[in-house]
Amino acid sequence: MKNSSKNISNTWLSALVLVVGLYLACTLIANIASLRIVIFAGFSIDAGTLIYPLTFTLRDLIHKIGGTQTAKATIYTGAGVNVMMVLYFWWVSSAPADMEVGPQSEWSTVLGPQWRIVTASIIAMLIAELIDTYVYQKWVLRYGYKFQWGRVLSSNTISSPIDSLVFSFVAFYGLIPIGVVWSIFLSMVGIKLISSLVSIPLIYSIKPKLEWTLEGQT
Repeated sequence: MKNSSKNISNTWLSALVLVVGLYLACTLIANIASLRIVIFAGFSIDAGTLIYPLTFTLRDLIHKIGGTQTAKATIYTGAGVNVMMVLYFWWVSSAPADMEVGPQSEWSTVLGPQWRIVTASIIAMLIAELIDTYVYQKWVLRYGYKFQWGRVLSSNTISSPIDSLVFSFVAFYGLIPIGVVWSIFLSMVGIKLISSLVSIPLIYSIKPKLEWTLEGQT
């Protein structure tokens, strides 16, 4: 990671910072939006699923620009930032309200369940994205940086169902009908896989500053 970082130009370092920032923002927005269940294309789905697939593409870009260790560090940072968010929301919900304004109970009603969403998200994210990163790197080790479409599809095809299954049941099991939970799971998998296909041109459009070789040989 140190050798890779030294060789990244200022332009590509700026690009890396931008993509990491977008990744973290998408995880936060997705977790908050997941509190609302909507109907999309005839399926029940948590609204966060409509933006969360972007994190898979962004993570692949981070992996391509910064390498495996940078991708893993970003995943762990995303988990930490979401923990900070839910702890702060919990503190805000516990703090005495200014009664001149009103009890403001809507805050706790809407954001009170956030801890379960974030817990589900963190567990799913750590398991699925680390698996995704592992598969992605194995593809690079075997094929190098050829067949970019293959490494994106192979990693996301394995990680997306795992991520969706863990999140759906940890976040919603026992809170909503089981049929709705399965509907959320199926719609999440479908949207994520479609997103993976759509993202392939973007992956190809990002050319690394260096011709990345096998990690550990730089």
